[in-house]
Amino acid sequence: MSQPTKVALRKAQTKKGKVRFYLTLLVLSALYLVAILETEFKISSSQASPFTTLRRIFISPFTSMDYISQFPEYIGYMMETIAIAFAGGLVATLIAIPIAFLAARNISKEFSYIGKVILNAIRAIPELIFAIIFVAAVGIGPYAGVLAISINSVGMLGKLYAEVIESIDMSTIDAIRASGGNRLQAIWYGVLPQVLPEFSSYSIYRFEIDVRSSTVLGIVGAGGIGAPLILATYQRSWEDVGLILIVVIVFVSLIDILSGKIRKKLV
Repeated sequence: MSQPTKVALRKAQTKKGKVRFYLTLLVLSALYLVAILETEFKISSSQASPFTTLRRIFISPFTSMDYISQFPEYIGYMMETIAIAFAGGLVATLIAIPIAFLAARNISKEFSYIGKVILNAIRAIPELIFAIIFVAAVGIGPYAGVLAISINSVGMLGKLYAEVIESIDMSTIDAIRASGGNRLQAIWYGVLPQVLPEFSSYSIYRFEIDVRSSTVLGIVGAGGIGAPLILATYQRSWEDVGLILIVVIVFVSLIDILSGKIRKKLV
């Protein structure tokens, strides 16, 4: 192919790419315009101003000993939330590892689609739906929260674990198999040493997410600090809302700092 032909082909491809870009932009703009025009926006008035509400949430809790004395109670609820997240994450880690090996193409070969279908099905269902189902099945309390967190976390951890397994160096496994080792020995001595540091890092990162999720799951009765938070919100007890939010922010920040340091040492 001559040089002028290559230049002309490259220009044609560039022009075609620009046309696709502008057509996509036009379609998206039309969709946004329709959404804005068809959506009815209503602003409900409130007797209290936003500044008054914010003052009651973030300032008033520190101005009275009656509110400050409630901190230990809410810290106890937060500890329950952390315990739910930890138990759910631990169970999820144990379940996600075998499913990840099943979903990894370089390990399960043609059967990997089975593991991927399982993980996709789990990730497609929001954790709040899992919480509602388990609350109805086992009753209100932390047990339902642990079940919801564990099942939902399996989907994400399994996907991340499978991607780690697919990126490993297969030469070690081939050497073990060539020297007479069976499939289980190849996985135990060839795969696990390569993936365990990243598995641990992802599990700790998921624990951070599960702590936040456990706070939300308490709203539907799955234990933790979410239940008193939603109750205080419904009652418009903004001082209590402020106390709970302060406790959540402090603990989540501490967990984020500690887990970040641990993950840096692992990877």
